[in-house]
Amino acid sequence: MTIQTALQQGTRLLEEAGIAAPRLTAGVLLSHALGRDRSYLYGHAEEELPHSPWLHYGRYLHERLKGKPTQYITGRQEFYGREFRVTPDVFIPRPETEHVVEAALRLAPEASSILDVGTGSGAIAVTLSLETTRRARATELSLAAIRIAQENARCLGARVDFILCDLLAAVAPRAVDVVVSNPPYIPSSEEAGLPREVREFEPRVALYAGPQGLDVYRRLVTEAERVLRPGGLLIVEMGYRQVDAVREMLSPAWSAVEVIADLAGLPRVLASRYR
Repeated sequence: MTIQTALQQGTRLLEEAGIAAPRLTAGVLLSHALGRDRSYLYGHAEEELPHSPWLHYGRYLHERLKGKPTQYITGRQEFYGREFRVTPDVFIPRPETEHVVEAALRLAPEASSILDVGTGSGAIAVTLSLETTRRARATELSLAAIRIAQENARCLGARVDFILCDLLAAVAPRAVDVVVSNPPYIPSSEEAGLPREVREFEPRVALYAGPQGLDVYRRLVTEAERVLRPGGLLIVEMGYRQVDAVREMLSPAWSAVEVIADLAGLPRVLASRYR
C-alpha cells in the first residue's frame, strides 16, 4: 500500500463516518504514524507504507472513528504558534482562547505578575511567559494536568510557577497584576447536545460549571478582588451568551469593562480593571 492509497482510504473511512475535515484528519494521523510532517505525505505519495506505520495508522483511524479527538491521539495541539502536549487529563486548547492572551498583552504589556487560573495544559500561562519574557504563575486543581503543564513549560522554555489549588485559594492578597482564565463555562444542562468528542473524552471538570455555566465565574470574580493589586486586570473567556451575566457579577469596584469578540463576531472575552 502506498502513502497516497493509505491517505485516500483513511479519508474515505472518516468521511463515511461523518468525521469533520476527513482528509485533513487522515493526513494528520498518517503523518503521526510515520513520524513525519504532513508535507512528507505529498512529496512521497508513491512510496510504500512500511508495516509498522501502517499498523499504527489503522489504530489511530479506529480511535478517531470511535470519537477520540485527533489531539488526544497525536498528543499535540497548536496554540499561538506553538505546539503543546495534550492528554485526556487536560482540556484541548482552542483558537478562541488566544483572544485572552492578546487582551493581556494589549491591556497590560508591562505587568510584572500574571496569574492563569485553571491552567490545564498551561497554554495561556506558558504563552504569556514567552511573549512577555517574564515569569508567570498558574493554578490548577488537577495534579495530572499540572504535570502536563509543567512538561509544556519545560519543553518550550517558559518560566511558569504552578500552584495546586482550587481557583485562587493559595494566592496571597494583593499579589497579582493580571488574572487570566478560561474557566469551565458550559451549562450542565447542555451536556447531551455537545459533540461526542467533547462529551465523552475531555475532562468534565474543565467543561461544566452548574446549570447556567456561571458557577466558576461567581467565585472567580470574588477571589480576584482579593488577590489583585489596585488597578489590576481580570480577563476571562466566556460563552457568547454569558456576557451580560458575567458583567452583572462585577461590583462598582470594577471599571473599564471591555468585551472582545472572536473571529466569528461573538462576544468571547471580558476584561475589567479593579479599583
